[in-house]
Amino acid sequence: MQTIINGRLILPKKIYAGALNFDEKIISIGEPAGGAEVIDAENNFVSAGFINIHIHGAAGFDTMDDDIGALKKLAEFLPSMGVTSFLPTTMTMPLEKIYRALERIRLGRNFTSGAKILGANVEGPFISKKFKGAQAEENILPADFELIKNFSDAIKIITVAPEGIDFDFIDRCRTENIIVSIGHSAATYEQAIAAIERGANHITHLFNAQTGFHHRKPGIVGAALDSSAIVELIADNVHVHPAAQKIVAKIKPRNEIILITDSLRACGLGDGVSELGGQKVFVKGNLATLEDGTIAGSVATMNNVLKNFCANTSTDIVAGVEMVTKNPAVELGIFDKTGSLEVGKAADITIFDDDFNIKKTLVNGQLNYSV
Repeated sequence: MQTIINGRLILPKKIYAGALNFDEKIISIGEPAGGAEVIDAENNFVSAGFINIHIHGAAGFDTMDDDIGALKKLAEFLPSMGVTSFLPTTMTMPLEKIYRALERIRLGRNFTSGAKILGANVEGPFISKKFKGAQAEENILPADFELIKNFSDAIKIITVAPEGIDFDFIDRCRTENIIVSIGHSAATYEQAIAAIERGANHITHLFNAQTGFHHRKPGIVGAALDSSAIVELIADNVHVHPAAQKIVAKIKPRNEIILITDSLRACGLGDGVSELGGQKVFVKGNLATLEDGTIAGSVATMNNVLKNFCANTSTDIVAGVEMVTKNPAVELGIFDKTGSLEVGKAADITIFDDDFNIKKTLVNGQLNYSV
């Protein structure tokens, strides 16, 4: 057994000064367990491990790399960001490459080190050519459940452009417990609301690669803010202006916001030339673009998007942490197992300081990162 002492524990709805006792799961919260191995949190925050539901890559590795070793290296890097579980995210490429990525993700759920792979986030190929973003147009296809049915056990989220699709696609996905997300789409407000009401109750990286808000054409952004849809937000201050983050925080209940990174393989590597889906990516500071200037995902880390959002919106630390722990766990249907520091849940734990620097990360009670 291990015990964390001298930490500010972020528990549901409060911060608590006490010990956290655990092995693979959390055993008790309160007094330190006798005879346990002690981890001194040194007055830092102790929270449930972060869950990143939308991430393509980092540290030079990408979900689409045709090598399961690359996926393993990605999983092993993520605890340095405080991430203990994630959804490797595919992108619009030839179907055979997507299928191979999904097969690797299936196998990756059995990794015994690094952040846990919960399943796949499939971003394309069922998207709009008009709002393709950094996705390759030649690989975009009409939405067809038959093309993904063999991987329904592995897919947790799939992004679609709902305009003109047969809503039976949404029904089939929901029957298989696949979350349907609206994104990379030219849908009108009315089309988006119809899809949300049918069950596509998730928005891929709000504001980006979708119809924006106009007072006569509220678009997808208007539908997202005028419904109970769960919204992803890339709070890197590049994809979404701090003021827009603040507006979302004022309008949406906090349980309807999930912070993501949408990061590329370039994340963690600094300035230079990188790659996304066979396309060159140019990184300078916090900005990553294609050759034509299109923003191409982010180079943000999970702890930094949390830091930015809390600072930009005056969100308190307890509420902010829920957006990277509880909220994704609830939506994925795993909140009974992870997503908060509660007895009986997995000992997925992140320790970070007041500036959101990660100090230690434990996955199933095993130390995966420490400084």
